[in-house]
Amino acid sequence: MAGLRRMLLPCMAEGRVEAGCDEAGRGCLAGAVYAAAVVLPSDYVNAELDDSKCLTARRRYALREVVVHDALAWAVGVASPEEIDRMNILRASILAMHRAVDGLKVRPEHLLVDGNRFSPYPGIGHDTVVKGDGKFLSIAAASILAKTFRDDYMAGLHQEYPCYGWDRNKGYPTEEHRAAIRLHGVSPYHRRTFNLWGDGQLRLDF
Repeated sequence: MAGLRRMLLPCMAEGRVEAGCDEAGRGCLAGAVYAAAVVLPSDYVNAELDDSKCLTARRRYALREVVVHDALAWAVGVASPEEIDRMNILRASILAMHRAVDGLKVRPEHLLVDGNRFSPYPGIGHDTVVKGDGKFLSIAAASILAKTFRDDYMAGLHQEYPCYGWDRNKGYPTEEHRAAIRLHGVSPYHRRTFNLWGDGQLRLDF
């Protein structure tokens, strides 16, 4: 029927234990990057699961409770702003995903990773899937966990540094955020190797 969203796929290959992996916060100017790994039952069905970016905040949090309840295993991994500056955001995002896999109580036989870049996890094969959070249930579930747990983290940082509006922008490069950086300077949570002022210049001497 026209207008209905296509159901996401339960797995890439039947008969194996797969974990979906995704991250949140790669494009932010401040805060850690978060990642999640989720193992769902092989016959799992949930018509509500979708890429977290396509959902309202209220739906994301409601679905987080569903995922946490229904998953065979789930875990969240984090890479700090210092690690991001030291190794670059791509490598830090992959590190966060590896840490999420480390935390799973069920060892997957294969990883489905959102995007097109990943470093092999020891002893587990993987496939990268461009826009995978809109194709596979386990990746969509991981995207929801990564996004909501990171949003909670940024809300906590907002209590410490309310001037940046992190309760609203979550650390992303909005004009509000950059104006606050110009006015108040940088916080200990800002990523020093990012273009914080939005002028194309890196300032590493602060």
